Amino acid sequence: MHQLPHDDPGTAEHGSAGRFLWWMAGQQWRTLAGGMCFGIVWMCAQAVMPAVIGRAIDQGVAAKDSTRLVEWALVLLGIGLVQAAAGIMRHRFAVTNWLIAAYRVVQLVTRQSVRLGGTLPRKVSTGEVVAIGTNDLSHIGQVMDVSARFAGAIVSFFVVAAILLQTSVTLGLVVLLGVPLLMLGVAPLLGPLQRRSAHQRHLMGRLSNTASDIVGGLRVLRGIGGEQVFADRYRRESQTTRAAGVRVARLQSVLDALQVFLPGLFVVVVVWIGARYAVAGTITAGELVAFYGYSAFLMIPLRTATEYANKVIRGRVAASRICRVLELEPEVSAPEHPAPSPPVGSDLVDTRTGLVVRAGLLTAIVSEQPDDSAELADRLGMAAAEVDDDVRLGGVPLPALDPVEVRERIVVSDTGSLFFSGRLGDGLDLTGRGDVRRALETASAGDILDALDAGLDTLVAERGRSFSGGQRQRLVLARALALDPEVLVLVEPTSAVDAHTEARIAARLRDHRAGRTTVVTSSSPLMLDAADTVAFLDGGRVVAAGAHSDLLATSAAYRRVVTRESEPDLAVSEVAP
Repeated sequence: MHQLPHDDPGTAEHGSAGRFLWWMAGQQWRTLAGGMCFGIVWMCAQAVMPAVIGRAIDQGVAAKDSTRLVEWALVLLGIGLVQAAAGIMRHRFAVTNWLIAAYRVVQLVTRQSVRLGGTLPRKVSTGEVVAIGTNDLSHIGQVMDVSARFAGAIVSFFVVAAILLQTSVTLGLVVLLGVPLLMLGVAPLLGPLQRRSAHQRHLMGRLSNTASDIVGGLRVLRGIGGEQVFADRYRRESQTTRAAGVRVARLQSVLDALQVFLPGLFVVVVVWIGARYAVAGTITAGELVAFYGYSAFLMIPLRTATEYANKVIRGRVAASRICRVLELEPEVSAPEHPAPSPPVGSDLVDTRTGLVVRAGLLTAIVSEQPDDSAELADRLGMAAAEVDDDVRLGGVPLPALDPVEVRERIVVSDTGSLFFSGRLGDGLDLTGRGDVRRALETASAGDILDALDAGLDTLVAERGRSFSGGQRQRLVLARALALDPEVLVLVEPTSAVDAHTEARIAARLRDHRAGRTTVVTSSSPLMLDAADTVAFLDGGRVVAAGAHSDLLATSAAYRRVVTRESEPDLAVSEVAP
C-alpha cells in the first residue's frame, strides 16, 4: 500500500485522536453493532430480574400461590438462559472487536512503515514504533472491547429508570438524576489522568528506544567497556518512567475507588428510600426486594461507564501517538504525472558530483571520507534524506519517475542492512525468482550455508544475530545479488571480510553482474582493481576517473587514500628514480 486511502486517518485532516477512534469504529461497525446488540440484551436481562423476583415474592410467596410462584420461577429461568446466551455472544464479539482493532493498528503502522521506507527511521525512533506495537494497540482494542458493555449499560439504565418510575416517581427520579450526578463527580479526574497517561506514554517510548539502542549495540559496548554507563542510563530512565507510572496509578486508584464508593453510596440511598416506603405501606415487600436488586444492579452500569471513560482516555493517548506516525509523509512522493520510463541500459549520472555511471559496467567510487561516498550511493538510489533533480537515469531526473519504478530498477544495499527473523531462504530470495545458489557463490557465502544443518530452511534469529559480522555482510550481499536489478549500488560490501574472501568476491562480482550496471563504494585495492572504472570523490566532486592502475600512477591524492601512504612517503616516492 503506497498511499493511504483518502478517508484514512493518516492524513492531516483526520489526524486527531478522536477522529482516529471514530474511523476505527467505522471500519468494524458490523462487529461493534453485533457486540452492542448482545450487550444490550445481556444487561437488560439482568435489569428485569429484580422485577421478576419482586413479582414472585408478592404473587407467589406472600399470596401463598404455588402455581404463580412456579410460573415466575420459569420466567426467571428463561431470562437467565437468555442472559447466559447473550453473555457468551457478547464476550465473543468483545474479543473479536479487540483483535480486529489491535491488528488493524498493526496493519496501518506496517503499511505506513513500508510507504515511508527510509524516511521512517529518520523521523520516528525505533522505541516509538515498538511502543505502538506493544502498548498502544492494546488500548485501542480495549476501547472497542468495552463499547458493547457501555451500550448495554446505557440502555439498561433507562430500562431500570422506566420500571422505577412506574412503581415510584420519587425513586425513578432519584435514579434518573442521581446516576448522571455521580458521573459528574468522576469527571474532574479524567483530564489530569489523560495528561499523566500521555506523559507516561512518552517516557515509555523513549525508554523502549534506549533499550533498543543498547541491545543493538551490546557487542560494541562490551568492546569499549561502556556497559555500565548505558546500564546506569537505562536505570535512570526506567526509574523516571516508573515514577510517572506511579503518578498515573495514584490517580487511577482514586478513580477505581470512586467506582466502588459512589455506586455503593447510591445503593444505600435507594434502599433507604425504598425501606421508608415499605414501612409506610406505599410499596410491597416484593417491590422493596426489587428496589434493592435494582440498586445492586445499577452498580454495574455505573462502573462500566467509568471504565469506558478511563479506557477512552487511554485510547485517545494511544491514538495520538499512532496518528503522529500515520501523518508522516515520505521524503520521496510519487509525481502527479510521472515521466516516461528511460530505456533499459541507460546511464546513471549525478550532475552535482559529476559522476557518470556507464550502463553495463562495474564502477567503483573512492573517497577519503567514507560518509561522502555512502551519501552519494544513497542519492543514486533516491534513498537520501534530501532528494533533488541532480541524479538522472537516461537523462530523466529520478524524482520525475514513479518511486516504485526507481526502487525496482535501482537497488542500494548498505552496510547497515540486516535480516528479519525467519527462514534463511526467504530472507535471501525476496522476489521468489532469484538465483540464490549463484548469488551465495558470488558472495563467497557457500561455506555459511554448508555449516547450517537445515541449509536454506534454517531459521534466522532476529536481526541475523546468529551470524558473525562478516557472515552477515556476505549474506546481505547475496541477497542484493539475488534481486538482480538493472542498477545495483553496493556500499562497502567487503569491509568486514578477510583479504582472501574479498579477492574472491571481487573476482566473481564482475562476472556475476556482466552486462548489468553495478556501483561499489570502496577503497580496497582488491575491489578497485576489479572495477571497469573508478571515480575519485574529493570535496563533493569527482576529480578523477579511470582505471585503478591509471589513477594510482597519475593521482597522488588517490594513491594516498587507497594505499594509506603518509605525506613524507609520497614525497619520497615521487622523487625516487
